This record gives sequence, C-alpha cells and structure tokens, in this order.
Amino acid sequence: MAIKLKVPDIKGDECAKKITKSILTMESDAKVDVDVKAKTVTVEAGASEETIKQIVQSAGYTIEGY
Repeated sequence: MAIKLKVPDIKGDECAKKITKSILTMESDAKVDVDVKAKTVTVEAGASEETIKQIVQSAGYTIEGY
C-alpha cells in the first residue's frame, strides 16, 4: 500500500536524500519517492502509515496535517 505524505519543509535534493535514507534505514525493502517540487513523499512499505510518519518526523521534517 502506498502512503503519500505532504512534507512542506522539503527544500531540495539534500532533504530528499535525508528522508529516503531515514526510511530505508528502518524499512530496507521500502520503495521511496520524494518529489521535491510537489513537496511529497510517497512510500510503499510493509510498515504502517504511523511508523512512516514517525520516521519522517524523526529525520527533522514536519508532515502537513499531522
């Protein structure tokens, strides 16, 4: 199941790399797509949406509406 999150504080490729690395550290089999222009993170993983949100937040980013 794909989880799509709006992350308004994505500034560029460095942010995308940091978020991707954080998710893959916790969920090595996840498919992560960060769209810098749209400021979205789409994740396909076995983890729950709550877990993915916590990983993104622990990397230092806010999630819109969360």
